[in-house]
Amino acid sequence: MLNPVAPFRIALRERNLRLLLGGLATSQAGDWLYNLALLAFVYERTHSSMWVGLTTAVRIVPEVGLGSLGGVLADRVDRRALMLGSDAVRALTMVALALVAVAHAPVVLAPLLAGLSTAAGSAYPPCVVAILPRLVSEEQLPAANAARVSVTFICVVAGPVFGAGLLLLGSPALAFAVNGVTFALGGLVVSALPRDAFRRSAAAASDEPRGLVRELQVGWSALRGYRDGVAVVGANIVASAVYGAMTVLLVLFAQRAGAGTAGYGYLLAAAGLGAVLSAGLAQRAATGDRARRVLSISLVAVGAPLPLVALSGSLPAAAVLVAVIGAGSIVTEVVGDTCLQRALDPAVFARAYGLVVPACVAAIAV
Repeated sequence: MLNPVAPFRIALRERNLRLLLGGLATSQAGDWLYNLALLAFVYERTHSSMWVGLTTAVRIVPEVGLGSLGGVLADRVDRRALMLGSDAVRALTMVALALVAVAHAPVVLAPLLAGLSTAAGSAYPPCVVAILPRLVSEEQLPAANAARVSVTFICVVAGPVFGAGLLLLGSPALAFAVNGVTFALGGLVVSALPRDAFRRSAAAASDEPRGLVRELQVGWSALRGYRDGVAVVGANIVASAVYGAMTVLLVLFAQRAGAGTAGYGYLLAAAGLGAVLSAGLAQRAATGDRARRVLSISLVAVGAPLPLVALSGSLPAAAVLVAVIGAGSIVTEVVGDTCLQRALDPAVFARAYGLVVPACVAAIAV
């Protein structure tokens, strides 16, 4: 396996990319502890699994329903202002959630505020992926994507541990407040990046808006016009669906193995660790020009171990298999994003990418 530190070593040479990755790491770590605190808070107030499920649904649905709109906004609105506004709204919703927890306000406000926070962040992923090629050179792009995606998987490993510790030391209100601070820090990072990174292409700036449906058709046409577009998007959707299935199956496996909630946490951490250790492999895979072959291999790594996990009889064996799934997942995402960044017209990139993100989230939910 290639050196997992290599993508970070290459990517962090650039000051602007250091800022962006630092902001993403802070914000995503905050999101993980917030997710844990939110469900813990709702269950503590209601003692109802139905309320927990409802809160999860309300938190996720806006990402599916508004992700495409977020892509349109990322192509049509000043991206810098859009990202700063997103961070500001999400910081305020975290403050409101902290007040709900402290003041013992009606618990129904918690899922509503969580949904608002998700909706406010719907344009963020298309903005980040769209500006990344402006922050690094063509040669550095695979390493930058590998480092960016690795940050997410590092937070998968560290975020829940940090969140559990924070809940032990404090309360859900403290976790909400800390997450609000991470969004404020994210806004500072965005404001420190050069304005040129957020500049839309001349074609996008001169193109007149056509209405939401037509804008989405433009994004879809861009994906269809790319030779490997269906393969890239399909691979990411399949990998997302496997991840969603894995999160449920690992709960059942951990219970059957007698490891309980702790065992489930270990297995999720193994998936994140497998991805982080494969960051160098993902970078190398994204550097080549054989996207279909690479994605075929990575999907085998994602899907083949899943039934073997169900058949394995020990937690360590399952952890190794889950780590392989994590490795396949990061390769799929890094190769897919890099291919789209290189192939799609920057004038329509966010609209196209805005169709991919909600499709992947929906696949996880399904």
